[in-house]
Amino acid sequence: MPLDIFSLEGRTALVTGGSRGIGRMIAEGYLRQGARRVYVSSRKADACDRTAAELSALTGGECVSLPQDVSTVEGARALAAAYAEREGSLDILVNNAGAAWLAEFDEFPEGGWDKVVDLNLKSPFFLTQALAPSLRAAASPERPAKVIMVASIDGIRPNPQETYSYQASKGGLIHLTRRMAARLILDNICVTGIAPGAFPSDMNRAARDQEEAVAARIPSRRVGADEDMQGVAIYLASRAGDYCVGITIAVDGGIAYGSALL
Repeated sequence: MPLDIFSLEGRTALVTGGSRGIGRMIAEGYLRQGARRVYVSSRKADACDRTAAELSALTGGECVSLPQDVSTVEGARALAAAYAEREGSLDILVNNAGAAWLAEFDEFPEGGWDKVVDLNLKSPFFLTQALAPSLRAAASPERPAKVIMVASIDGIRPNPQETYSYQASKGGLIHLTRRMAARLILDNICVTGIAPGAFPSDMNRAARDQEEAVAARIPSRRVGADEDMQGVAIYLASRAGDYCVGITIAVDGGIAYGSALL
């Protein structure tokens, strides 16, 4: 018999920032891997609705739009409440919603700091906290629930760009992943992280619009494909990743750990 440890059959998932980019890649991967229902959430309702309809048609699975701005604690709690009205439990939470801000050091604004750190670092904590009852309802020693944080390789090593709050928030998220994992594993909830490198998206426009130039700086000589992100997200969400607790996996073609360049 084939090994079925990567199946997501019967599981529900909620992906924030799921209307585009990496969040959409992950949602599609979960649907193709047999998830019973995947909820995608984003700030813009029309984009969220469109993505849910497109992914349902594309995969034959059930993708549901659940739009919400999670940049505040109140927004995170509202999303958790909206989810709880529809489902009695949650198997997989992907904290993917994020933002970036670029400005020179001497001119970097407080608003650019607060916006990014609130969404990238504070919201994953409080959304997970708000959804903890749903996660605990799904969790057991035999099949733990999963929380997956989408960080960045910019949280592992400095990026030349002056995105101070982004890099600080992603570094903090990687350590927060470890701290939350130590607590939530007691409730049979595995918390792990993914640190993407260059994946073409609206947030990473260089990888999208200057693919050849960006690929030349990556040890594997290419930017990330949908399957690269889907593979690691499925691994962590499925039975295959049940013994992974607190780790963050770099998915970057070797930039963070496989480069010998100074």
